Amino acid sequence: MKKALVTGANGQIGTVLVAALRAKYGKENVVALDLREPGEPAKSAGPWMAQDATDRPAMEKIIKDGKFEVVYHLVGMLSAASEKNPEAAWKINLESLHMMLDFARDYKFKLFWPSSIAAFGSTTPRRDVPQHTILEPTTMYGVAKVSGELLCQYYHQRWKVDVRSVRYPGLVSWAAPPADGTTEYTIHMLYAAVEGKPYSCFLKEGTVLPMMCMEDAVRGTIQLMEAPEGKIKVRTAYNFAAMSFGPEEIAKAIQKSVPGFKVKYEPDFHQAIADSWPQTIDDAQARQQWGWKEEYDLQRMCDAAVANLRKRLGKK
Repeated sequence: MKKALVTGANGQIGTVLVAALRAKYGKENVVALDLREPGEPAKSAGPWMAQDATDRPAMEKIIKDGKFEVVYHLVGMLSAASEKNPEAAWKINLESLHMMLDFARDYKFKLFWPSSIAAFGSTTPRRDVPQHTILEPTTMYGVAKVSGELLCQYYHQRWKVDVRSVRYPGLVSWAAPPADGTTEYTIHMLYAAVEGKPYSCFLKEGTVLPMMCMEDAVRGTIQLMEAPEGKIKVRTAYNFAAMSFGPEEIAKAIQKSVPGFKVKYEPDFHQAIADSWPQTIDDAQARQQWGWKEEYDLQRMCDAAVANLRKRLGKK
């Protein structure tokens, strides 16, 4: 059985990834780490460590003692939060990756690190963005992602570190509350609908962005990490896509499960961030090289999200 460590385990991706890895490898073989331990039932679901993942001596001891075969390094500040505190964002989003790449080189484990569509910018083509394209982001989050992609490629070329990455689109999840990300309006919208409240969207109608159901994102991430090393041809980050839509489209899909759900559009500073990102992504290399294929479309995703949130929140 593989032994895995997941940092940033309390986040949107980590919450779902930890559960999926434990189901696959056994709960005792997957250690979850975050700044704070979660509440129950997550805390009792398997091994947990409360630790600052930017603390190099402490993290090195954990890595050395744990003898992990694979590490999923998910620690990070999202796009909007990074704009509010760019210094902290650089430390958390990039310096912790640099540290983890050193550990992967020295302790010989396979490393996953998430990049993002934030690596793109206003000079990137708006539609069908190719794998190799212009990367000129205008946010600190995006700057750290481009820098991280190049660091990953450098460590692979220089020291043969087996590090793998994808450029996540907006991810739609029902497993954890939304954070301060530009695409997380989708999750805010779903929570509002299930709670019977109207929603004020911080993006305007027609703001089409690449999106993906979290269930697909986690399945694809594990698929990438389990692919034979010889199939991995991209050592920056793979383009990774499933669907694209605007706020009014997901609102309409939610209304099929929640009739009468109301949305108004009041764009704020998130709009400028969204406007710098592309609308659609060409992920042919991920599909051809390691077999990526999504399972959820917009309606299936919304139906599942509403059903799961109703159960979690005790709503009819």
